[in-house]
Amino acid sequence: MVQQTWTAVDDYFDGLLVEEDEALLSAAAATETAGLPAHQVAPNQGKLLNLLARTRDARRILEIGTLGGYSTIWLARALPAGGRLVTLEVDERCAGVAAANIARAGLDHVVEIRRGRAVDLLPDLTGEDPFDLVFIDADKPSNPEYLKWALELTRPGSVIIGDNVVRDGAVVDEDSSDPRVQGVRRFTELIAEHPRLTATALQTVGSKGYDGLIMALVTD
Repeated sequence: MVQQTWTAVDDYFDGLLVEEDEALLSAAAATETAGLPAHQVAPNQGKLLNLLARTRDARRILEIGTLGGYSTIWLARALPAGGRLVTLEVDERCAGVAAANIARAGLDHVVEIRRGRAVDLLPDLTGEDPFDLVFIDADKPSNPEYLKWALELTRPGSVIIGDNVVRDGAVVDEDSSDPRVQGVRRFTELIAEHPRLTATALQTVGSKGYDGLIMALVTD
């Protein structure tokens, strides 16, 4: 009953505040049809990412973990003229589905999908202009490494967002044997102790269950 209530509340607010057009609906459907994991953000979470990027006036966005491109579409739609989004995806099947979804949304001219392990691709971005927003939504054990590179690739005023950090509440279990939980815990600890970051975390409930996100601001 609790999950039904969370989903019903999401449906209520989404119906009033979040508009999924054909491109977004098709992206979600194509992801499901391809048999990819149902790990994409919920519609209201996608809209939140879009609003955060627009509030920051982000001209360059980095996404770590593309999946089927659903969140990519939300983020890319926040870009101003001349903006650019780079998204990193290790799974060739996911990257192929995402490329089709992004092209269908008419965003392939502003989105670049780079294929391979993010830890291998991130160093190649150091010679480019810094990113205004980084969205980390990939394998959680690598989150500490992703944070290191996010700090290398941003500037004061940039925003770093980490998704799926609550893990159904398992994040508080310091003895967890789950490497995803330990990755999130170390990620959070590194953010907390870093002198260039100020951050907060939010628990979320809804159609995607019980989870949450961390948002950090690069201060100097």
